[in-house]
Amino acid sequence: MIVVQNPGAFTTVQDLGRPMQGMSGVSRAGAADPVSLRLGNRLLGNPENASALEMTLLGGTFVFPEGAVVAIAGPESVRPVHLQPGETLRAGPIQPGVRGYLCVRGGIEVPLIAGSASTHVPGNMGGFEGRPLRKLDTLRIGTAAVGAVREGIRPEILAKLAPRRTLRVTLGPQADWFPADALAQFLTGTYTVSNNSNRLGVRLDGPALSLQNGAEMTTEGVPLGAIQITAGGLPIILFVDQQTTGGYPKIANVVTVDLPSVGQLRPGDQVRFEQIDPAHAHQLIREREALLKSEEIFL
Repeated sequence: MIVVQNPGAFTTVQDLGRPMQGMSGVSRAGAADPVSLRLGNRLLGNPENASALEMTLLGGTFVFPEGAVVAIAGPESVRPVHLQPGETLRAGPIQPGVRGYLCVRGGIEVPLIAGSASTHVPGNMGGFEGRPLRKLDTLRIGTAAVGAVREGIRPEILAKLAPRRTLRVTLGPQADWFPADALAQFLTGTYTVSNNSNRLGVRLDGPALSLQNGAEMTTEGVPLGAIQITAGGLPIILFVDQQTTGGYPKIANVVTVDLPSVGQLRPGDQVRFEQIDPAHAHQLIREREALLKSEEIFL
């Protein structure tokens, strides 16, 4: 069991989410930084998709009455911790980035919805009662472990997978709705992550972009990582708890390999965008997947 002593700022149960549910109006949800979650689970001998606790900014404090083997996984560190019965784990503020993962050998046992344990707070769905954790909540450790506990993740692998501040993008379906100078401004400007950012979307402050005269659109489906330009001309990156439709034009889309970097953006961070072609984006994700599934990542 896990007893929550201090839930921190915003801690939820997450796995890798609910892909292919957008057509039903269900957001993907899942870990904002799936790379850290997968590394933590692999280190503990869990399946990559085992559910864990996603902690935001402040960490949290958790008691393990029967003991456990856990790992706190983030961009710079993933190491196992052996806890004795009754021992308390205090996870401090998340550094660097904004989210860390408390992975537990065996995973966390909660009901699955559409095949996933992930919490979608806007929909009050999944995870632990569809909400962030509170003091004295009690969660059951599962039996998902299938392999041995490893010593750690190689530092050079963590460095290679570290979050980026230049996000690679492909052009979106409404990119041609923007004048050439506005598109160039988007691809060369620097944006600052707004305080008004969360798992639904990352809002950016910076140079406002203008549409072609008379450009209007109706609401349509929107993918994870789509970059919409709001009525004020500023970008918002739709993220894991996003709505599944939207009526703002999509100038670009963050490529899949860089979505974990979006999950580690803090308010005040500066970001830029770099356009690549779809073939390059596909090659990047193939290379990352091969790395994550290899045995070479372990110490």
